[in-house]
Amino acid sequence: MEIGAAHGLTAEPRYRPDAMRFEGTVLVTGATGYIGGRLVPRLLDAGCRVRCLARDPARLKGRAWRQQVEVVPGDCLRAETLPGALAGVDAAYYLVHGMAGGHDFAQRDLQAARAFAHAAHAAGVQRIVYLGGLGDPQTS
Repeated sequence: MEIGAAHGLTAEPRYRPDAMRFEGTVLVTGATGYIGGRLVPRLLDAGCRVRCLARDPARLKGRAWRQQVEVVPGDCLRAETLPGALAGVDAAYYLVHGMAGGHDFAQRDLQAARAFAHAAHAAGVQRIVYLGGLGDPQTS
């Protein structure tokens, strides 16, 4: 079962019919990473209000788009940091993965994703875009 489906996160996002531009607030997790760092400017160009969740907000310093977004400190493995980050958010991009690996990689990723899904559901987030971590077909 998909995490989003388990929490009823299936509502359609709000679009302006004249321009098909998203009018809501979008949370991006993993904005310090390769994909997140390239997604944020595209969301801004599309007219989104963007909030970034970062374990270390200082790592966003120097990004050309930094002054155009709201940055909130938080960690998906620390569930108590998520409600404030998700308050007022319509859609979220979940791009967080423990790419460092380790023997408990899968368990940590699952724990973080579940905490995020629960907090997003409680906050009324309408849509989550989830980018899965890379798997090892030899051990999957």
